[in-house]
Amino acid sequence: MTRIRSVTAADADAWGRMRLALWPEGSFSDHQVAIEQYLAGHRHEPQEVLLAVTEANVPVGVAELSIRNIVDGCRTDRVAYLEGWYVTPDARRQGVGRALVEAAETWAINQGCVELGSDTSIENVVSHSAHRALGFVETGQLRAFRKDL
Repeated sequence: MTRIRSVTAADADAWGRMRLALWPEGSFSDHQVAIEQYLAGHRHEPQEVLLAVTEANVPVGVAELSIRNIVDGCRTDRVAYLEGWYVTPDARRQGVGRALVEAAETWAINQGCVELGSDTSIENVVSHSAHRALGFVETGQLRAFRKDL
């Protein structure tokens, strides 16, 4: 049975490993800095972090949440946003991702939100399927560009 709870300082290492797996373009130390800031109360983004743990209290998934005032495809100006959503490979297809999103929805409703937004890379078809399976509707695709000046 998976339990969902807010992250604590004792979870920092496991949370960091899951962040690195989700966003490998950063270093573990980069993720540690963000985690330390969050745990110290500097919570601009994410504003809530939910952890999925096994009965033995082993972390197997994480959801990082914020509230945004602009989200492509959303109709309101206060949207809960799933900034990051990760389930360890050995815990996938066991309802962990669903439990995290359901807990995220509860958090969002408690924050006064009526929409939950999320995004994923265009190539991540596994994530596309997971989002759709949980009731998300694709609102568009975006490719961002930059140029050095």
